[in-house]
Amino acid sequence: MDMRIRIAEPPEYPAVGEITARAYLDDGLLDGGEDNTYATTLRDAASRAAKADLLVAVDADDTLLGTVTYAPQGSPLQDIGVPGEAEFRMLAVARAARGRGAGESLVRACVARARAEEGVVRLVMSTQPTMLGAHRIYERLGFVRTPERDWQPVPGLGLLTYALALQPGARGGSGSR
Repeated sequence: MDMRIRIAEPPEYPAVGEITARAYLDDGLLDGGEDNTYATTLRDAASRAAKADLLVAVDADDTLLGTVTYAPQGSPLQDIGVPGEAEFRMLAVARAARGRGAGESLVRACVARARAEEGVVRLVMSTQPTMLGAHRIYERLGFVRTPERDWQPVPGLGLLTYALALQPGARGGSGSR
């Protein structure tokens, strides 16, 4: 399949936000469904694009397949990143595009950006325990679990964390919040 990863363009922000929200809602990842306040955050792609790199996977016809937010070190969108770390968030693939490699391609693009970013020794991320397909992607690409960094953004929502060491001698699980 012909696919490429690029920065989202402003006219695409509403569609990118909807892909992100739908992925979480359709997979039952938001308690309360549409009434969950995080659904509004997921739909607000324009705010993410203003504070981080909003990446999209597109096919040969420029159809949006998926998206991820890459938060370079120091970005206000980092949840768990500390100095020397980049982070990615909100990986989402449209239901119709699943199984075509968009998710893995987006994660690989984040890895490449982190490797190119001066001073970044690790790429980190948080994930829900039920996101097993995403966990397989992360582990296949060399990410390791960092249970010492697991956290709860809101009571009752425990998130698992992963890290990928980008430089020799950097430990995947180093760093703290």
